[in-house]
Amino acid sequence: MTNKKFKLTKETKEVFGIKLYRIEAISDFGSVSKGDKGGWVDKEENVSIVGNAWVYGDAQVYGDAWVCGDAWVYGDARVCGNAQVYGDAQVYGNAQVYGDAWVCGNARVCGNAQV
Repeated sequence: MTNKKFKLTKETKEVFGIKLYRIEAISDFGSVSKGDKGGWVDKEENVSIVGNAWVYGDAQVYGDAWVCGDAWVYGDARVCGNAQVYGDAQVYGNAQVYGDAWVCGNARVCGNAQV
């Protein structure tokens, strides 16, 4: 039995010289069903295996950034550097969260916002 909820697929793209992998759910959790394709990460550690955290669509999470809890990153959003998105937070649209920023609780970062 595995404790993982997603895997890295062979589908890749390069962003700022970093190779990103599309993720795919390997179990049902939250609003995600087994087999659902997610967004893009550069390593498994970018999304917590605990909770319902997920990266959707064309969203990107890379570097030492981490999405955990029940947080969602979706749309064309980007989370990178040492940034953390957790709790019930959502980052979406063209929003960018980077550096050492933390987005948490019930916070929403959207549109063209940069944190």
